[in-house]
Amino acid sequence: MIDRVHVVGAGLAGLAASLRLAEAGVKIVLHEAAPQAGGRCRSYFDATLGCRIDNGNHMLVAGNRAAMAFIDMIGARDALSSAAPNYAFLDMASGERWNFRPNRGRIPWWMFSAGRRIHGIPPWDYAGGVRLFLARPEQCVTDVLASDTTIFRRLWRPLATAALNTEPETASALLLARVLRETFGAGGEACAPVVLQAGLSETLIDPALAKLKSLDATIRFGSRLRAIETAGDRISWLRLEDGDEFLCPHEAAVLAVPSAIAPRLLPGIDAPDEFRAILNAHFRFAAAPELPWFVGLIGGTAEWVYRKREVLSVTISAADRLMDRPAEELAPMLWDDVRRAYDLSDEPLPPCQIVKERRATFAATPEQLRKRPPNASRWRNLVFAGDWTDTGLPGTIEGAIRSGFAAADRLLAKSA
Repeated sequence: MIDRVHVVGAGLAGLAASLRLAEAGVKIVLHEAAPQAGGRCRSYFDATLGCRIDNGNHMLVAGNRAAMAFIDMIGARDALSSAAPNYAFLDMASGERWNFRPNRGRIPWWMFSAGRRIHGIPPWDYAGGVRLFLARPEQCVTDVLASDTTIFRRLWRPLATAALNTEPETASALLLARVLRETFGAGGEACAPVVLQAGLSETLIDPALAKLKSLDATIRFGSRLRAIETAGDRISWLRLEDGDEFLCPHEAAVLAVPSAIAPRLLPGIDAPDEFRAILNAHFRFAAAPELPWFVGLIGGTAEWVYRKREVLSVTISAADRLMDRPAEELAPMLWDDVRRAYDLSDEPLPPCQIVKERRATFAATPEQLRKRPPNASRWRNLVFAGDWTDTGLPGTIEGAIRSGFAAADRLLAKSA
């Protein structure tokens, strides 16, 4: 019977594991090295812009079952707004605009409606995506989908790059197929956007911490794990900067740290060791509320533009090529894309903050997928959580939360 669990890492994976265990009556001690929770999914006040911003842009859709369960668990459903699946796009080369509007049912009749499908792509071209589901584990997206087609430029490339944060020339075809199965394959309703009315911290992180406190969990910020000691088939000590913890026979641990850190603590374990960057640019600009909340750009430097409370935010996935370029060069270049997205041709460059995440996610290549470990470890009182574990999904909010729930469920099964 496990009655006390130390959860190391207060990102979404650690929070999800803590909540699932605490609701089951397990005593939780949550350790976080940083002074705040959330990891790569949080908000903060930016002095340059004079407002709160999210450290990154994350898209949730109604088909993210684990994320929706997490939101319900922390009582944050009222902080969300939802709408019919309707995504605005602009082809930067041709100037063509369209709205992609998949229908809500499982039968994809939207492909036969010129007003719903992607502009310039006939219905029969979409059938080529079936080849992704027949791909071999070692194949990349461009091994199974022709890259010299309009549908690749306007659908497969932007979708693969955004969903996997990896360029399609090296990204796993099977992993993209799994994303398609849980979105388009589940019907258009699963693709409906879930928009956060406030920031990431206000919606996902702060309510989770409040819920944990109501369940008598202990939360320790500035509690960095320096080493793990093992004894046989168990871990015995957590060596923490704020005080070591000995694990008694009825205690266990969840290691919910980034994949770059886990092997340093436990040499010899499998974990992805190649990463891809994400670049975000936040422009302080009060956009008109009637403008689309999201615009996808085909062929621009910016890929996705989001209209938020006080800012227009840009996301560029697999952005390693831009990491060494200075903000003074990136800001005007990206603002030009934003102006075209929202037809703001007369607007000068507003205050801007560039946020670079060099190790935003693991590289979703076939080689790296083979390094993703299961939740179980070789030690019977330790489980792993994190979007880098073998969730079957890319490094996303949904994957992180799903891993946390799975890690908790594995410990609870041992206690049954």
